[in-house]
Parts: sequence; structure tokens; C-alpha cells
Amino acid sequence: MLRHLFILLFFLGFSSVQAQQFSRADTLRGSITPERAWWDVVFYDLYVIPNPSDSTLKGVNTITYKVVRPGLVMQIDLQEPLEIDRVLQDGKSLPFTREGNVFFIGLESIQMPGMTKEIRIEYSGMPVVARRAPWEGGLVWARDNQQRPWIATACQGIGASVWWPLKDHQSDEPDSMRISLRVPEGLTGVSNGRLRDRRPQSDGTEVFEWFVANPINSYGVTMNVAHYANFSDTYQGEEGLLDLNYWVLDYNLEKAKAHFDVVKPMMEAFEHWFGPYPFYEDSFKLIETPFVGMEHQSGVAYGNRYLFGYTGRDLSGSGWGMKWDFMIIHESGHEWFGNSITTADIADMWVHEGFTHYSETLFTEYTYGKEGGDAYLQGIRRNIQNDKPIIGQYELNNKGSGDMYYKGAAMIHTIRQIMDDDVRFREMLRALNKTYFKKTTSSEQVEAFISSYVGSDLSGLFDQYLRTTMVPVLEYRWTNQGLEARWNNTLPQFDLPVKVSTGADWVRIRPGAEWTSFPELGTEKLELKADPNVYIQVKAVD
Repeated sequence: MLRHLFILLFFLGFSSVQAQQFSRADTLRGSITPERAWWDVVFYDLYVIPNPSDSTLKGVNTITYKVVRPGLVMQIDLQEPLEIDRVLQDGKSLPFTREGNVFFIGLESIQMPGMTKEIRIEYSGMPVVARRAPWEGGLVWARDNQQRPWIATACQGIGASVWWPLKDHQSDEPDSMRISLRVPEGLTGVSNGRLRDRRPQSDGTEVFEWFVANPINSYGVTMNVAHYANFSDTYQGEEGLLDLNYWVLDYNLEKAKAHFDVVKPMMEAFEHWFGPYPFYEDSFKLIETPFVGMEHQSGVAYGNRYLFGYTGRDLSGSGWGMKWDFMIIHESGHEWFGNSITTADIADMWVHEGFTHYSETLFTEYTYGKEGGDAYLQGIRRNIQNDKPIIGQYELNNKGSGDMYYKGAAMIHTIRQIMDDDVRFREMLRALNKTYFKKTTSSEQVEAFISSYVGSDLSGLFDQYLRTTMVPVLEYRWTNQGLEARWNNTLPQFDLPVKVSTGADWVRIRPGAEWTSFPELGTEKLELKADPNVYIQVKAVD
């Protein structure tokens, strides 16, 4: 109770500069409304026809769902200006009303727990065009270098309902899914999972049918249409033979064959740290897109222009980030964190982004050694803004600070130093992936899991890094009795053992909020240095 009181008081003080107004639309999008709560998605059968000539699309989503409590009205999300044209169940048209980006569908009668039903939703229109994909998402209607159509989706922030109708909330994933793309002649439609069928149509179009055998989060569902060429390979992984498929613009085929050779060593590194790739049944794919990238499940979007670093830049400034392609490593890391382990609320997105950003450090370490991994991690900390807390506001589709990437990774690396046992740290990461394998979870559950595994209550540390913008300051001073140290700029419950040094040797100390003596560091008044792998500041005081 005391912990939550301190956090509440902090937020009350912080709210004057971080106040944000939320609307009913935010609640409808971000919460489990009564019209969402009574049914669970079992299967989506999505059929989409994109039209590059006028940037419109039309389609059908047939939803199989299970009734978990009595329900009479169903909420379906589909963003303006797309329209639902007709809703059918058991051969009958159902009435519906619209409130912004939400449709409320009236059923024939109350549906009772235990029932499994289908509902068919037909829709059409001109979807929102992404202004700056993937950060400001929507549909991307682009042209390749030969001025041919190139279509892609990017919808993590804005939501999958920007291009198809569904229950657009991370807490409810279908057990499996079929995606059928009907595209103009000469183009190829690529989506998640495995290609099951391709069927030429009498009007010159062709249907590409894809099937996903695993649960999939809604923003991870993707549509890609272009003049693609395909090549494939296999990787002998922990769960057997993993199929690797690559869909690239036809004129980039030879370049891609050389550039994508990092995928196998990447898989080896990630399986070492995290455990088996989660989606062997669905294969692994890289799909070339007109934007930089996105973690679409088993169909990772790639648009880094065949460059090393992040579009040719090293985000860490350390030099290590220029040894590999950022988008391949980062977005593929999301297959474990984001696609397999998914948070139920977008407020907890640090679980996706913090661990995935840390996967870059782990790949660097596995490939080039611990020195390289540590230098990369220390370098990316320069991007931390501390503008607002990492965790957003719940039930409002509100994510927290972009620091969820860099600061989230820095926090994980700090916890690794607390453990001071790389073998056990790796075991923890693998156990985390096994425990929440293909499940939805929360920050609270992940925090409790890590505390339990470490064998120490880390709640104060999580509160400090996730729920405040304060960087812990290790203050020290020299007295006649020797060195004294304490924590400042921290929550009262903050607790962090840290290695420090005044010379060649490192000593592990555990300061508190009050001055504590550490005679083991001697009496000579020297500069105190802290472990550079721990995200803190050090300050000498009089």
C-alpha cells in the first residue's frame, strides 16, 4: 500500500506538466467495454481486395468467436472513413450503429456462454493513408523504382482497425487466422504465416491465401502487395528445421540474397538467449516494404534499404551498431517480445520494446563479444529523454514514453548487473519466454516474475525506471572515517546494489536513502566510479 501511495503522490506532482485529455473514443478503443467483454475471438477469416488505382479497398472479415458471458450487442472497430456495408449472422442481416471508429452490432437474441458463433462483416472505402509510417500509421500506397504499385500496412499505434474490422484490442488474439489478398494481375500479395494457395481469377486478379497457425496480435497482421520475387532457405534450430522465406522487390533479388545472410546467425543468437523461435509452424519471413520496418508476426517488414545500422546510422554512437542491419535484428527480436509475449494493454509496451531493444545488445554480445555488447548498450543510453514515464495510462490506448526502447533496455541491463551471473540471467530470459509463450500478459506480471527469479524484491527499481522520469543519483562524500554514499533523486523504496571503484578493484555496495559508511573503500579521497553498465548518475558532494 505504501508503495502505491508514493507512486500516486509522484504522479499528482507530475500531472501539471503531463496532463492529457482523453475522450470517450479513447475509452472505446483502449478498454474492455461491455460490448467487448462477453465474447472471445477464436478465428479471423479476412479477405481483402486492395485497389491501387484509387487507393481504396473492400473486403470481408468472418469472425468466429466464443461466448463467455451473455451478450446482445457486439463492438466492432473500424476506423473512419472506412464503412461497414453489411453484417450477417446465420444468413440474416443485423442492424448496426456507428460512433466514430466503433460500430455496435445488434444481435438477434441474447447469446449465452458456451456458444461458438460466426459473424460476417463486409466493408469498403478509402482507408487512412499513413503520413509517416510506421510511426503515424495506416495504408502505404507507394511506387517502386519502376513506378509500379507497392502497397503495405503499418498500424501498431493507430490500430489494425485502420484497414480491417475486428476487436481491436491487444488482450484478445485469435487462435489462428486466414488472410486472403486479391490483387491485380502481375502483383503478389504477401501476408503472415504460410502461403496455402494462389488462385487466378477470371477478371485477371489473383488471390493469395495465407494461413497463420498461431495466435496473432492484431497490429501484427500485415498486407503487402508488390512485384515481389521470392527465395527461401532453412535453419536448423532448437525445434527442428525452420523455413526461412524472403519476399523482395524483383530488382533487389541478388542484393537481398547477400544482405540477408545475417538471419541464420541472428536466429542462433536469439534462440540461445530467449529459447526457440516461437512460430516454427508459420515459418520466418522478411518482406520488403516502402517504410523502414515493423514486427509483423512471421512476416517481418523490412525497409532499411540494405544498409547497416539504422538507415545507415549507428544509434549508439559506439561503432558496434554499424556492424549489422538494425531493422533485421530489432524487428525480428519482436517475434519473442511483442508477438509471442504480448501485453494486454498498450500502456505496458515497454515489455515489447525494452526487451527487443535489448536483443540488439545480446546479438552484438553473442556475435562480437561482451565488450561490444556492453559498449553498444552504454551508447544507446544517450537517446533517453526522460520526458515522461515509460508506462502509459491503462484502458485508454495510451502508450508511455519512447524511452520504453532505450531506457527499458538500460533497466534490463541494470537488472543483469544485480544478478551478476550471466548464466542465470540467460536462464531467466528463457524461462520468461517459456512462461508467457504465445500469451498476453502485463508489466505487473513480468515485474513479479523477474523479482521472483532474481530472488529479491525489485518493485522499487521497476517503479523508479518505469513510472518516474528520475535518474537515480549515487551521491558520495569523504569523511575522516572514509567514504559515505547514499541514493538521491529516487523513490523511498528504491534499492540497487552497485559495483563501485576508486581504482583498479571493484567493490559491491548497497547504499540507502541515508548516508552509509563503506570503510572497505579506504580513506584516500579519490573519485568514485560506478559500474558503467548500471543506469545511474554519480555525484560527489561536500
